Amino acid sequence: MKTIKGPAVFLAQFVDNEKPFNSLDGICKWASDLGYKGVQIPTWESSLIDLDKAAESKTYCDELKGRIASYGLEITELSTHLQGQLVAVHSAYDVMFDNFAPEAYKNNPKARTEWAVQQVKNAAKASAHLGLKTHATFSGALLWHTMHPWPQRPNGLVEMGFEELAKRWLPILNYFDECGVDVCYEIHPGEDLHDGVTFERFLEATNNHKRVNILYDPSHFVLQQLDYIAYIDHYHQFIKSFHVKDAEFNPTGKKGVFGGYSDWIDRAGRYRSLGDGQIDFKTIFSKLTQYGCDVWAVMEWECCIKSPEQGAREGATFIQDHIIEATEKRFDDFAGDDIDEQKLKDILNL
Repeated sequence: MKTIKGPAVFLAQFVDNEKPFNSLDGICKWASDLGYKGVQIPTWESSLIDLDKAAESKTYCDELKGRIASYGLEITELSTHLQGQLVAVHSAYDVMFDNFAPEAYKNNPKARTEWAVQQVKNAAKASAHLGLKTHATFSGALLWHTMHPWPQRPNGLVEMGFEELAKRWLPILNYFDECGVDVCYEIHPGEDLHDGVTFERFLEATNNHKRVNILYDPSHFVLQQLDYIAYIDHYHQFIKSFHVKDAEFNPTGKKGVFGGYSDWIDRAGRYRSLGDGQIDFKTIFSKLTQYGCDVWAVMEWECCIKSPEQGAREGATFIQDHIIEATEKRFDDFAGDDIDEQKLKDILNL
């Protein structure tokens, strides 16, 4: 067993033009004052990190680590969720996902993809310079528009989609392997990797690449009505990153999993601040500890009711209260004794 590290916080939802959220020092002091011990850094936020420079310069990375450490914090992972999304985009989503790319690559899907691939590779090198062993990202999606099988999908479409997704990711995965860093895909609606079956499809398509791993976030499974506890039993060996985010699912006679195109606050499934939803985090932390998952417990704030500031304040304490100090003793050790082979034979009547 292994004690989960934390609490930590994903900074993506907190970056802002206002102090203290508009600079690395300001946001690190804020996180530290709340009791966080780690930060997950979104690499698209230039106020927090210069990703290109981090890939080029270990000196820059050492200085970055030092600045963050001065607030009593560690970097848990770098994140390329937005860039990873752009590795694979179906043309139906081009206009909306162009928002994730610099101006120079908009309205040019090929150039945008090439930029995204290089960004994710830069994150691999930067992670190595920072001494990190895991990286958080999205897979992107070529098949999401066919999620519901109507019109009927032609035979071979899903297989071809995962072959192409793997083709795009394999050079990236190989580069991560060279850098000694695992890629943790957040299993998430809107991505081609959105449950256990699709994760297995991708793993098979990449020939079981050893760098293919999971960022586990139970909130996305609540919205799908998937058993998020059993998921840990199935895939614990792949879970190397962990977002602590709450959610609830309250279907009615008018709306269910698909949500009726409603805003978040009106959907049956919606994300909530920690402790305000329906997720059994006590069992989750127990399972992850039992299986020895070497992860940081990283709070991700997404709530359609509570403010991010309150969510962050409460989140640090919530996570700390759920972290289990893994025992190094058995509770019945006091009743044990040294091995006596003859005694064992006597018990077995041998």
